[in-house]
Amino acid sequence: MVDAVTKKTLSNIPLLKTKAGPRDKDLWPARLKEEYQSLIKYVGNNKEADNDWFRLESNKDGTRWWGKCWHIQNLLKYEFELEFDIPVTYPATSPEIAIPELDGKTAKMYRGGKICLTDHFKPLWGKNVPKFGIAHAMALGLGPWLAVEIPDLIEKGIVVHKEGGAASNS
Repeated sequence: MVDAVTKKTLSNIPLLKTKAGPRDKDLWPARLKEEYQSLIKYVGNNKEADNDWFRLESNKDGTRWWGKCWHIQNLLKYEFELEFDIPVTYPATSPEIAIPELDGKTAKMYRGGKICLTDHFKPLWGKNVPKFGIAHAMALGLGPWLAVEIPDLIEKGIVVHKEGGAASNS
């Protein structure tokens, strides 16, 4: 079952139609266009709701992505670099989002700083191929992960606020 908050989040992110990955040379440009449109809509919705929490950009062919994500707690902004590659089996396989600077800081992370999405997000992704895309991975994967893990890491003193708005790691 999908809860009401997840349903509301999903209803505001356009679904994708083209079932293509980076190896599908003819269809990948159409899929990538849908990805950008979905991301633009999701980011716009977040800004309207005063819930802006990440920035992304990609290489020319849309196979490598990077940017920043942040979490605000007690009026302090904790900012982190993020990165991921589009898997060759995309969209059947979701991207593995990594926050390298947090590598080894939490049990809910794999080697290289890849966040753990196995239990909750990956089954949902699998049921929604090819309709889910990068915006969905951010909204239903990284967003909830940040909301749970970062406050815990702050409370434990593993992530500490640094002047200038970013976080530093102990």
